[in-house]
Parts: sequence; C-alpha cells; structure tokens
Amino acid sequence: MSESDARSALSTKRNGTRAASRRLRIAQLAHLYESVPPKLYGGTERVVAYLTDELTRRGHEVCLFASGDSSVSAQVSAGWPESLRLAGLSPYGDSYALLNLAAAYERADEFDIIHAHVDYWSFPFARLVSTPTVSTMHGRLDLPHLHPIYRRFREMPMVSISNDQRSYLPFANWVSTVYHGLPQHLKFSPGPGKYLAMLGRIAPEKRPDWAIEIAKRAGLPLKIAAKVDPADREYFESKIKPMLSAPGVEFIGEIDEARKSRFLGDAIALLFPIDWPEPFGLVMIEALACGTPVIARPCGSVPEIIRHGVTGFLGDTVEELTTAARRVHELSRWACRREFEARFTVEAMADGYEALYYDILEGARGPRRRNGSARRTRAAEPPHAGNGASRING
Repeated sequence: MSESDARSALSTKRNGTRAASRRLRIAQLAHLYESVPPKLYGGTERVVAYLTDELTRRGHEVCLFASGDSSVSAQVSAGWPESLRLAGLSPYGDSYALLNLAAAYERADEFDIIHAHVDYWSFPFARLVSTPTVSTMHGRLDLPHLHPIYRRFREMPMVSISNDQRSYLPFANWVSTVYHGLPQHLKFSPGPGKYLAMLGRIAPEKRPDWAIEIAKRAGLPLKIAAKVDPADREYFESKIKPMLSAPGVEFIGEIDEARKSRFLGDAIALLFPIDWPEPFGLVMIEALACGTPVIARPCGSVPEIIRHGVTGFLGDTVEELTTAARRVHELSRWACRREFEARFTVEAMADGYEALYYDILEGARGPRRRNGSARRTRAAEPPHAGNGASRING
C-alpha cells in the first residue's frame, strides 16, 4: 500500500469511528495566563487551541473556558477579558483562576465531560459535581512539595503527555498517555539549514549556556528565539547576556507563531540541551514538522519523542552534543517530517482524547464508578524508548 493510500485508509477509519460515536458536549478548561492560542510564547495554550478546534470540526459541542482574547472555533467563556501575562496581572493568576474554575463548574450539568488543563486546580471542584473531569498534566511532576496534593486527590483521572512524566506519581490514576499534536500545514523545509536554533524561554533548566558553547565548539552560528520571564531575568542578565557577544550568536527574543515555522525551517538543527525532566517539549515536534533534526539531552520525554540517529541525536555532555552538531547533516529531513506525520499531528492527538472521553463516560455509567473516575488504562509503550541507542557515542 502506498503512503497516500495508507493515509486515505486511516482517514476513512477515523471518520467511520466518529460517525459511529455520539456527539459530545465538552468543556475545555484552560489557564488565564495566556490566550488560547497565545499571542507569543505558550505551548500548553496552543495545544488546547488545536484540540478545541479539531473536536469542534468533528462535530462535538465544545466550550472553552479561557481568557476573553482567545480565538478558537468553539464558544469561549471568558474567565477574564484578556490574558493575564499581557495585561500585567500574572502575579494574581492563582486568584483569578478561581473565577474561571467557578464559571466552568457552575455549568457542569451542561457538559458530558470536562477536560481540564490547569494541573491540580480543578480537583476539589471535580469532586462536587457529577460530570466527570479528566485532567491533562502539562507541567512537571517531579517536585516533592506537590505530591501531597496529588495523593489527596489520587482518584482523579489524569492524562500524561509522556510516559516518563507519570513515573513521578506512580500512585496516581493515570488513564492514558496522549502525545501533543500540531497542524500538518506547518511548512516543511528541505534544508540544508543555515544555523543552529534554540527556541522557547531562557531559564537555567533549558541550558542556553550549553547551546552557546555547543555552537561555538562546532563552529556554527546560533540563533536564540526565546522569552525571558521575570523570574529568570537575573539569570539572563548575569549568565547569558555576557555570552551573547560571542561571534555567530544572535539573540532574537520572543517570536510569534507566524515567524516560528520559518525560524525552525531555516535551521540546521534545533538545540535542546535541557537539564530537567521535560514532560513533552512541543518545540521538538515543531522542529520535526519543519524537517529540522533535534540535538538534545535524553531528559524526561526526549527519548520518547526523538529517534536517535533518525530524527536527531541524543547526548549527555557538551562534547557529545558538539559531535552531533557536526554530524547532523547525515540525517534525512524527510525522515523528520514523516515521523511528525506518523505520530504528532492534531488528528492523532484528537483521536487519543476522543477515545478517552468515550471510555471515561462508559466507565462513569457503571454502578461502582465514583465522581466520574475512569478505569485505569496502561499507556502504550513509546516505540523507541529504551532502544539502547540513546547516545552519540553509544
């Protein structure tokens, strides 16, 4: 079967599945810090926007609880007129979140299911209504001071965005792992690329200092497109800013969605030398969609997303990652794009969540289900995790 035939068959299968399933009334509950989608930086909000639009396209009745400047194809219930970060209200985010949560759960009876993207904030509200809530965990879960909260609400159905993410809360009610997905219209670039790229935010755990050192040792130019949060301003000024004077290093700052595809597509490779348990790393699949390989440290979800020697190189040290930068031209940019199309599209993400909604609702109708708690399901093993080929020199 040709690739086009395979895609057609998959589309028919998906459409048939949707036709056989009933239309759902779904509440999507987002944070107020950024609009959905965000005007600038904001991976979670973009994922929520893509999912909301795709579920609406499939015929579901979706209501998004988010900031009033959000722009999706579904109905928007505004928890605040504009996103808190751009309005200068970020310090009060936790307080304003109560307005959004109250609005969603006061209308709980209008929905078949509530899909929360606000970490643990929805848990107490979810216990007070009969409409089931499922929560996608978008943030890090390795912080011990948060574990008592998750233990207190351990029956709440939670979705991980990588299998690694769930390892920090083995006692939790994990019902599925659903990888993030992006629209397929992201432009593929055949390369070969002009510079190394780093995209995201400036923070110690993102290791922009390593990115600069890798580019310097490899003799390649580096462009950094990143925002600097107030919490990381001192780190940027004292540690990173002095390094930006190195030859070939250019700091662009925060860029919008329109510029991102061009920025990544024109890159030789994306540098992702993180030093923390990344739950997913949306920028990695953004790069793959553009045909750009990823050079990364194997932290958190990275070995689940990047196939060493196929869609990028993984290494633990500056030396290994520098070697990768020198060898990255050996990789096929088409292989990167095909990996994206096979695993990380909006359609694949929506398939995962749509199936989960029906599964939870079927379980919620059972006589022994409490507060919409879904039965535990084992997430599929990532096809490339633990394959023994996760280092440049390995």
